[in-house]
Amino acid sequence: MITKPLLKTTYVLLVDDNPNNLKVLSEAIQRCGWKALMATDGESAIRQTEYAHPDLILLDVMMPGLDGFETCRRLKANPLTYNTPVIFMTALCDPTDKVKGLEIGAVDYITKPFQHEEVIARLKLHLKISNLTRTLEQRVQERTAELTQSLQQLKQTQLQLIQSEKMSTLGQLVAGIGHEINNPIGFISGNCYHIEEYVKDILRLVNLQQQKLPHLDPEIEELLEEIDLEYLIEDLPKILLSMHQGIDRLKDISLSLRTFARSDISSKVEFQIHEGMDSTLMLLKHRLKNQGNRPTIEVVRQYGTLPSIICYPGQMNQVFMNIIANAIDAFDDLHQNHLDQEIAVCYPHTITITTSVDNEERNVAICIEDNAIGMPPDVQARIFEPSFTTKVVGKGTGLGLAISYQIVVDKHNGEINCFSTFGKGTKFIITLPNSRN
Repeated sequence: MITKPLLKTTYVLLVDDNPNNLKVLSEAIQRCGWKALMATDGESAIRQTEYAHPDLILLDVMMPGLDGFETCRRLKANPLTYNTPVIFMTALCDPTDKVKGLEIGAVDYITKPFQHEEVIARLKLHLKISNLTRTLEQRVQERTAELTQSLQQLKQTQLQLIQSEKMSTLGQLVAGIGHEINNPIGFISGNCYHIEEYVKDILRLVNLQQQKLPHLDPEIEELLEEIDLEYLIEDLPKILLSMHQGIDRLKDISLSLRTFARSDISSKVEFQIHEGMDSTLMLLKHRLKNQGNRPTIEVVRQYGTLPSIICYPGQMNQVFMNIIANAIDAFDDLHQNHLDQEIAVCYPHTITITTSVDNEERNVAICIEDNAIGMPPDVQARIFEPSFTTKVVGKGTGLGLAISYQIVVDKHNGEINCFSTFGKGTKFIITLPNSRN
């Protein structure tokens, strides 16, 4: 059994102070299968539209109280009846009055005395136009919604491509740098041992020679004074120790680079968040130092006991990099643009990193907080939008936090929230599910 769809009833509101006109028009409208609503003045007509919602209004111009023109103005000023077509009924033949009615929103005029056939024909025409308009508007809204969704998907896809390309390029770059660094590190480290032994042997020889030959040739004595042998013997071990420290520093940088840009784009792996955070801070260490007009930024690590989580380590490190780099930029901006430079210099500059585990949900929480300049509400509301940035051209693309949001929310089913008070600082809280699936 096929059920036919229910047809919507068409309601026509008749507004006229003449009962005979209402009766005649009502009968003609009902013969067309429409429902007639009636009012004898403008005030009652406006009240009816608020609950009856007619599809069309047939409105007399000359009425006591509110005339047709004023009634039409009020109907067009109301969002509920703004789009309802209004047809004037009038015995006036002055073109000025007709133009006036059309200017305030009427769609047509019917001149009294009217012909039933003409009235019905015009009503059908304008009902059809109104239905087509509503259908077109609905289709436009639906199409606009589809295009908006497609645009959003396109932006997300662009971000994914940018992020993937960026991490892929970074991984290749780091692998090459790591290889180039490791080779000279190994060469220098291996030769440092031999240098130490050679220096020890030379110093033993010099010492023995001084013991066995206490009376030196004047030319040798002059050279010893020139090169300051005592200082040289004292300083050489210190130089060798500095070389070892430099080698250790290079090894740490190489390890941090490899940890930061893990080439695991295609699949999630087990990862310890603290390792990624420490490698990120190592790479940003040069930016944390005193910059002349800006004091050193202290990083306070308040690490909790975290389990390893399954994630994309390289991408999560990118999130940490973006947030911490933005905090450093905020301190730089504080000193470049803040009017009260004494306050900007005197108070301690701190980035506090706190990690913890939710005992109930077992989610991992990472909080990165700074006490820099903060953000006004209008900026805070848009920070995760693609291409939104407050930085000057050449200093920021507006993609860092948008990509960070996508990594945390879309790639890891987590949350990232920003809390900022202008003039006091900014806090980012990242929550990641401790899932091993």
